[in-house]
Amino acid sequence: MLEADCRTFIDANTFRQLAVQRLLQIPLDDPAHLDAASDFDLNPDSIPDALEAQTNTPLTRAAVLIPIIARETLTVLLTERTAHLTAHAGQIAFPGGKIELDDANPLDAALREMHEEIGLSASYIEVLGFLPPYSTGTGFHITPVVALVKPDFVLNPDPTEVADTFEVPVAFLMDVNNHRIDSRIWRGRERHFYAMPYEHRYIWGATAGMIRSLQRRLFEV
Repeated sequence: MLEADCRTFIDANTFRQLAVQRLLQIPLDDPAHLDAASDFDLNPDSIPDALEAQTNTPLTRAAVLIPIIARETLTVLLTERTAHLTAHAGQIAFPGGKIELDDANPLDAALREMHEEIGLSASYIEVLGFLPPYSTGTGFHITPVVALVKPDFVLNPDPTEVADTFEVPVAFLMDVNNHRIDSRIWRGRERHFYAMPYEHRYIWGATAGMIRSLQRRLFEV
């Protein structure tokens, strides 16, 4: 077990070794798998409604890239979605989106979406592994791909999808003291979710849930 305080000074090589040991080396495709995570982990009362909805509309398969920037102090690259999008408008997100028919697998989808959204070339990416799938209350079944990114990149965000990009220290996001549970009323019920406010950014929902999943996978196994 890596000592918790090592998270404050873990470097790229140590992160790589830890990730290869503890991440999945092939993606899981079962949202009901024991290791899977979801918005329902904090809202078990909403599972029956979700199951009923899925009989008419199956979960949409998607993939995201969790980009760990290999700086001297490791950071995570995040995006702020534009306010006019039909899904998750204005929210903080990882690069990613729906898995299309032309995508060979979730990894291909994550790399394609990354390039389309923020202009980051796959040549800067070193894929380390996968997190268990994450299901959202809005109907997505997400495969998170974890990768190290060479720091000498130049981004070219698509202004129709991405309002901004920014980085957050890995040490901050992997510290459970910075993880809190917030709630709001959604569809007539109180819904709970993880949140990790950083400076003036409000990281919450599925993005925060996947960060929480990464923390558990790397530091609590």
